[in-house]
Amino acid sequence: MKVLQIHNRYTKKGGEDGVVEAEKNLLLSYKHSVEQLFFENSQIQGFEKIKIFYKSIYNTQAQSILREKIRTFQPDIIHLHNLFYVASPAVLFEAQRQKIPLVQTIHNFRLICAGSLLMREGKVCEICTNKTFPIAGIKHKCFQNSAIKSAQLTMVTGLHKLLGTWKNKVDAYITLTDFVKKKLIYSSLHLPDEKIFIKPNFVQDKGFASIEQRQGFFLFVGRLSQEKGIQTLLDATKLHNFKLEIIGGGELENLVREYALSNPNIVYHGFQGQDFIFAKMKECKALLFPSVWYENMPLTILEAFSTGTPVIISDIDNLNEIVTNHYNGLHFRTGESQDLALKVQFFEQNPRPELYTNARKTYETLYSPEKNYEKLMQIYEIAIQRKRNLAK
Repeated sequence: MKVLQIHNRYTKKGGEDGVVEAEKNLLLSYKHSVEQLFFENSQIQGFEKIKIFYKSIYNTQAQSILREKIRTFQPDIIHLHNLFYVASPAVLFEAQRQKIPLVQTIHNFRLICAGSLLMREGKVCEICTNKTFPIAGIKHKCFQNSAIKSAQLTMVTGLHKLLGTWKNKVDAYITLTDFVKKKLIYSSLHLPDEKIFIKPNFVQDKGFASIEQRQGFFLFVGRLSQEKGIQTLLDATKLHNFKLEIIGGGELENLVREYALSNPNIVYHGFQGQDFIFAKMKECKALLFPSVWYENMPLTILEAFSTGTPVIISDIDNLNEIVTNHYNGLHFRTGESQDLALKVQFFEQNPRPELYTNARKTYETLYSPEKNYEKLMQIYEIAIQRKRNLAK
């Protein structure tokens, strides 16, 4: 099969870029032919910042670039990841015009939320999800703290809701969880159930470490920011002085350093490479994941499962779909440091080897490359068949 991936890279490299590359390598490992078409937001400089306001609605240049790529590569299917801003919805129109089946992965909530996280001022916010043109997102400057940028994004998503672009130009959507699928179905997008398929991310096998190989500390890996629940995590250490190691960087880095300096049980490693992170995952008692927003499909949790590491998560929707309470981890009440401290204490006092083996089983059943490939091929085949049926 010949697969064309389209992805609009953000100014700063993020998790989506890694997912795109991982899927490319997965397809190549099964002998498919893959080419990539990238658009770059980093190229938006000077006068381009003004022109991108209308180009993001429909960029004829991006459409021409895709048209030429289709002519030379002749793909069997197009897999789109991000289209904001340079690619624009024009690539959806061109794919349909060329009668190429198109699959799009939803990595965030940007189609229904200007800030993309369904979060405002540190709390879950869903006031815009059912609005065609959600003015609240502009009022609160939800995208990059800018009313102008929020208005631009709202104009793009809202106009194409009215045009039926999101509903009619994509043959199949991929969401990473059932929770995200339902959010899209019951939003202003009005996407039909039968167009949305659930396929989580995947990670390579990091190797299982049994409970006997574990040391006495808990681990946090991720961005040090408000939505990641860092304050909840740090407050929990005041209530129960457990051993905690933290890896990552971000705007709350200084706060983490202060806590580490005043508490010898907290070790802050700063930003580290993957080898260091996976070694720590295999040594820790459990991974702590105290996010206060919905997340999507955190690769850190999947990587923990691949090492057989249980995960203690906040019980917020979506995350509780990934981690099953008392099977491959524990849940605590979102934002409540006291409950997190109690769950950590319970984990310390009740060693359960089955949590480690169950975490590994979860990885093997749901998040391995092999299982992911099977699901991806099923979705591709359905999209291709639907396009054939429409052509009859």
